[in-house]
Amino acid sequence: MTGRRADGYHLLDSLVVFAGVADAVGAAPAAALTLALEGPESAALRAEPDNLVLRSARALAEAAGVPARAALTLTKRLPVASGIGGGSADAAAALRVLDDLWRLRWGEERLAALAVRLGADIPACLASRPCRMGGVGEVLSPAPRLPVCGLVLANPRLALPTPAVFKARQGGFSEAARLPAGWPHAVAMAGDLARLRNDLEPAAIALCPAIAEVLAALRGLPGCLLARMSGSGATCFGVFADPVTAAGAADLLPDAWWRWGGGLHGVGE
Repeated sequence: MTGRRADGYHLLDSLVVFAGVADAVGAAPAAALTLALEGPESAALRAEPDNLVLRSARALAEAAGVPARAALTLTKRLPVASGIGGGSADAAAALRVLDDLWRLRWGEERLAALAVRLGADIPACLASRPCRMGGVGEVLSPAPRLPVCGLVLANPRLALPTPAVFKARQGGFSEAARLPAGWPHAVAMAGDLARLRNDLEPAAIALCPAIAEVLAALRGLPGCLLARMSGSGATCFGVFADPVTAAGAADLLPDAWWRWGGGLHGVGE
């Protein structure tokens, strides 16, 4: 983070990429607005009567002046409150599918103006391509050219609310990272990123010590080039030379954790 505004919001400097694993949101015509939950990680949302997908749907309907009518389905594959933008990506997907269902044809720029009011990460998820995220999430610029690489995601199945991590954070702020125009391979990318840090990591570990265990496990995997916490945690990631190596490494992590290994969406495809 590079600073803090007078209203308390932190200024971000994040490299955003998209893994080859994701939730899915679908929409069909209906007489009212409903949301059906399914998928292996859906149980954690069933006690939440009004999640970000529904709030996004209502916000879009109000802004467009149309009735909030749709049967939404959320297939949840990512853990909840885990620092990898799953809820933000779900909200972005809801905006896209409802823009299509309701034939609004708003386009990405207009949807993004609404999205930033719903959550800092949603505009980046709406774009759904690697980017550099600044401001409070509304300033998007192109990411460096990314090489083909592997990624392992691991979460100890402990939810970590983002506001609590920001509240616990102490210390100063970092300068904006200086990144090259691109990287020729994963080793070069990991080397540059290793000189940077996640300013939220110490506060997150203090609140959830298991994060340190996850980071240690990732660093001990064969072929791991870099391990860091993602966002506000508790999910951590490891960078590997290629998707196949990453997929094999993920299988070595504890079965009790949520874990995934593979490549980046839209890179090398």
